[in-house]
Amino acid sequence: MIDPKIYLAVDNCFASKRWTRPSEWLELLGNMGVTCVEASADNECDPLYMDRGYLERWVREVQAEGRKRGVRVANLYSGHGTYATLGLTHHDPAVRDRIQNEWLKPMADIAASLSAGLGFYCHAFSDSVLQSPEAYKEAEEDLYTRLADIAEYARTLGIRAPGVEQMYTPHQIPWTIEGSKRLLREVFGRSQSPFYMTLDTGHQSGQSKFLRPNAWRIEEMADRFRKDGYQPSFWLGPKSAYALFDRMIREPAEGQASYAAQIVREMDRYPHLFAEQSDGDTYRWLEELGGYSPIIHLQQTTGASSSHLPFTEEYNRNGIILGEPLLKALEKAYQVPDEEDLPPKCAEIYLTLEIFSGTSEMNADILKKMRDSIVYWRQFIPADGMKLSEAVQNLP
Repeated sequence: MIDPKIYLAVDNCFASKRWTRPSEWLELLGNMGVTCVEASADNECDPLYMDRGYLERWVREVQAEGRKRGVRVANLYSGHGTYATLGLTHHDPAVRDRIQNEWLKPMADIAASLSAGLGFYCHAFSDSVLQSPEAYKEAEEDLYTRLADIAEYARTLGIRAPGVEQMYTPHQIPWTIEGSKRLLREVFGRSQSPFYMTLDTGHQSGQSKFLRPNAWRIEEMADRFRKDGYQPSFWLGPKSAYALFDRMIREPAEGQASYAAQIVREMDRYPHLFAEQSDGDTYRWLEELGGYSPIIHLQQTTGASSSHLPFTEEYNRNGIILGEPLLKALEKAYQVPDEEDLPPKCAEIYLTLEIFSGTSEMNADILKKMRDSIVYWRQFIPADGMKLSEAVQNLP
């Protein structure tokens, strides 16, 4: 059984547009006791915006300043620039090709030059695709093929554990536990190259909105619509199911059961639009997929949103992400047998603080919340590279 090494890392997205030179954010993090950094493309190293010459100079500065301060870039990660687009699942194949070959592969080249890992998220399914089971299947297959190509390319460069981030809504897969396992199986099977997930501790905040209602619930909601008018956040999946529901609430009550049954059959055609209750449980994700997550993004949350909050005393008071249950969930992930047809479980895990800074937030406040968050997690990971079993055994 693998007993992975655990590291505490910080995503430098907190420094975006403020401390932008590698010398600046490396110095800040080194002074906070950080030895491992996740470099965000948003903090001035995105191949979409920067030319090759600049990126080569950026790499040299990272290497020189990192050696000086005893800090290394452990992973390179995509940012909001590509997250905001359809990217790898764009309706135009030329755009998909460009993201794959002119953005992801250059990112992999940068990661390899730093002996770093690579994580990313740069795709989404448009509503027209979600509304067509045939179009969805075609787009999903194309995505798996492209991810497999990236996995193979990363392997040739010696990148240890490339991976894609899990999300929390139907248009951004993988967003369910079973869907994540399917993606890993498909990519590993097609590429025979290691490919993994990035779990984010705030990315279980949306799945509960997309649970599939049963016939009784549909009839109950129809009564409420008739009585009180439109009810927000009632999820039926495809537009065709909503069209049936609109007809349902305009018909006499005695026909409700028949309409509800039709809606259920229509939902059957769109399984990709629905989550299970367990998909909204962060610790269930960690138990099921923590062993296949070389990067775990840490953010504090109440479970209601993915706001990338810090681990300060104020936010920890009501937050659900805590060091002890997280490490115990990871321990459980490594105690269960390997999943069939999935890549080998990870030998290293980077618990990575991904805390955002507000546009009008003061610099002193940003640095304070980062220091407090690091201090909190150093209780559980006092030494980078310690074994998971040791971290669990020494829980404070």
